[in-house]
Amino acid sequence: MTEQLRARLSTIVDADLGRTLGELSAIHDIVVEGTTVKVYLTLIQPLHLVATVIHKACLSAITEIMPAAKAEIYVQEVAPQNAAKRGLGGVKNLIAVSSGKGGVGKSTIAANIAAGLASFGAQVGLVDADIHGPSVPTMFDLEGELLRGEKTEDGKFYGYPHEKYGIKLASMGFIMGREQAAVMRGPMQAGYFSTLIEQIYWGDLDFMIFDLPPGTGDIQLTMAQKVPLTGAVIVTTPQNLALADVRRGITMFTKTNIPVLGVVENMSYYVLPDGTCDYIFGEGGGKRMAAEQNVPFLGEVPLNIRIRQGGDEGMPIVLREDAALQAQPIKDVVAQIIKQVRLRNFALMQTPTVEIAL
Repeated sequence: MTEQLRARLSTIVDADLGRTLGELSAIHDIVVEGTTVKVYLTLIQPLHLVATVIHKACLSAITEIMPAAKAEIYVQEVAPQNAAKRGLGGVKNLIAVSSGKGGVGKSTIAANIAAGLASFGAQVGLVDADIHGPSVPTMFDLEGELLRGEKTEDGKFYGYPHEKYGIKLASMGFIMGREQAAVMRGPMQAGYFSTLIEQIYWGDLDFMIFDLPPGTGDIQLTMAQKVPLTGAVIVTTPQNLALADVRRGITMFTKTNIPVLGVVENMSYYVLPDGTCDYIFGEGGGKRMAAEQNVPFLGEVPLNIRIRQGGDEGMPIVLREDAALQAQPIKDVVAQIIKQVRLRNFALMQTPTVEIAL
């Protein structure tokens, strides 16, 4: 019976990786005790979407062979060795959200990526590294809040991130006012960025999202030197002016050996009252750019007033129960990011870590 179960379970496909559990050697053990079947799997992290899907597929497969069986599925994570350092050793996946130019809605997308990951059950941190114009305090209804922390015996200050909607948050807006943050020389920018990642207690996280300032300046270079990024997400709008800057951004990440997880096209279209789409800024530019640069296209996010309102009112749209339809394109983008992270981790896979009972 055990071999029959193994043969059937081996045919289940991990859709993110495009391989069966058998090809992935993911079935660690199968134990049959009377009518109870225990299946032990090893899957590439992050597991927040795939585990549920594969869990259901395993239950169905077991029922085919043993209709009266009580199935217990256990999943162990498999991941590459985390090279995180300087206080980030507990963070599994570090993702930079970048744009070649301002005005493309990068910070809104970054906040919703973080919120979307949290809505899928991940432990998430968001670093507002846009020193010139920190937006996290506004988008998470934390304006006026200051960074909390303590001094150690050697006189250094270590801070604690704020937490809202289950997301850990750090921003220059918690250290100084918006006007102060906007006027700063390059070396000072890099120094404050280092403070946000090196002198804050982050703890254990599945994802840390970095909302980078637009362009390819000091913050981006400091990031490449100090943070072992899993990859970068590039945000653009469809028009040619924005796409020219995307090329420069992708080139920068490529030269600093940071994988580009993909391109998100923001403000792709506006849905008219009759249901048709008005492509205000052009059509399909982000997808064409991704194909040209040989990087994944993560999806389109429409121009929608509810997305803007979510940022202004301090609750990202993916968390609003009354805006599920408008939030779905962003959740689809988040699902694609998880897939690309899993593909990246699969390529670098080394040792198993955390065990999760489903």
